Amino acid sequence: MTRLPDFAFDNSYHRELSGAYAQWQGDKVPAPQMLKLNVALAEELGLDPDALAGDAGALVLSGMRAPAGAAPLAMAYAGHQFGGFSPQLGDGRALLVGELIDRFGKRRDLHLKGSGRTPFSRGGDGKAALGPVLREYLVGEAMYALGVPTTRALAAVTTGEKIHRESGAKDGAVLARVASSHLRVGSFQFFAARGDTAMLQKLADYAIARHDPDLVGRDGRYLDVLKRVAERQASLVAQWVNLGFVHGVMNTDNMTISGETIDYGPCAFLDSYSPQASFSSIDQQGRYAYGNQPNIAAWNLARLAECLLGLISPEDDTAIKQATEVINAVPALYQAQWLKGLRQKLGLLREKDGDLALASGFLMTMQGQNVDYTNAFRALSDVLLGDPSPLRALYDDPAKELDAWLAAYAARSGAERASPEARAAAMQAVNPLYIPRNHKVEEALQAAEAGDMASFERLLSILQSPFTPQKGAAAYASGAPDSFGPYKTFCGT
Repeated sequence: MTRLPDFAFDNSYHRELSGAYAQWQGDKVPAPQMLKLNVALAEELGLDPDALAGDAGALVLSGMRAPAGAAPLAMAYAGHQFGGFSPQLGDGRALLVGELIDRFGKRRDLHLKGSGRTPFSRGGDGKAALGPVLREYLVGEAMYALGVPTTRALAAVTTGEKIHRESGAKDGAVLARVASSHLRVGSFQFFAARGDTAMLQKLADYAIARHDPDLVGRDGRYLDVLKRVAERQASLVAQWVNLGFVHGVMNTDNMTISGETIDYGPCAFLDSYSPQASFSSIDQQGRYAYGNQPNIAAWNLARLAECLLGLISPEDDTAIKQATEVINAVPALYQAQWLKGLRQKLGLLREKDGDLALASGFLMTMQGQNVDYTNAFRALSDVLLGDPSPLRALYDDPAKELDAWLAAYAARSGAERASPEARAAAMQAVNPLYIPRNHKVEEALQAAEAGDMASFERLLSILQSPFTPQKGAAAYASGAPDSFGPYKTFCGT
């Protein structure tokens, strides 16, 4: 029998939350094979990359075999999906294999997507196709390099089977990903919908111990944890918006308690700036469009607040009043984080009245001008150094609105004590040169599906250093050609 790699599991979710999962095992597959292993992440987790890279690692990370100490399970959760509530969703094509304590002492989930049917599958096959698995690997690792809290890809494993989708038969694959936890708003909704106060409190205390241990045992901790989750999510969505990222499926079961980005299904990045940008094929009303993301985050947090009311206070009026104050504060939390990020992107090192109008004004100059969002912010460092021509070249018609904004920006820049060179360097450290351009992602995935991983590896390598110019990489910093689009993404994992 093949000797499986060693994992030092400590499975607190399995141990402490009986009733919040179904113990399960991944499907047997014909020929699991390691396609891509994140060696650096494996080492960070205290795992042996050499052991994982071979056949034994593929057995484990496909879900086909559970190593010693694992407690594979499908997590239970509910969720609002596009505004409609489903009282039971759960891991329909995924397994939590177990928890590891990494080399920094941090607890991390090892989780599989595409490992087969579970009791929560609701008629689905529980499988994932290769393209969506590699998309999540690529975009998740890009977000990590960009400094955004995120789940991360440990491995992509092919299964040797064909997965049947509307577009035809696809190669099957499993994504092994890592997160600080997979607790989500929907986890709380599952027990709230059942009126199971005891399990709701047990889950809340578990979440507090795992993500906010300073709150353990404290009076008022359930209100405090709502505040913490709100702060984390406001910060996360502000980072998304400042990078031009569109998640595409911000259902409550895709909002984590940890504040990490989860589930890169129909996600995309802006080319041209547009608050209405929506790429997901299943978001036909634009509910999760780029500019709607802050409001949806607040809406989702309100659903979490509803779940916690009975824990916040036994008095309904008191609980509602206190929770409502937290939710009503979310827009201001978001705006503060969004403006903080925009100040950095604009090279404004000190806070000053009028910065909100200045930042908003720059975005307004892009409206209807077919301006590449990422490159516009990158070009601002050239403006600081005295050359506005790269920025102007991005506009279809750089009219007086841009001239007026540049004059206001120059005046505001005069209030900064740092040199233009220092400010430009600081801007280049937060305004990426390389993002997962939609056309480059599709190019890499199509080649990988045809058996050629070279484009994927090249793109992944570039995205791991998003702020630094790289030799021969000019094409990766350019917008999509006119022949590309309109772009649509799909929930494929």
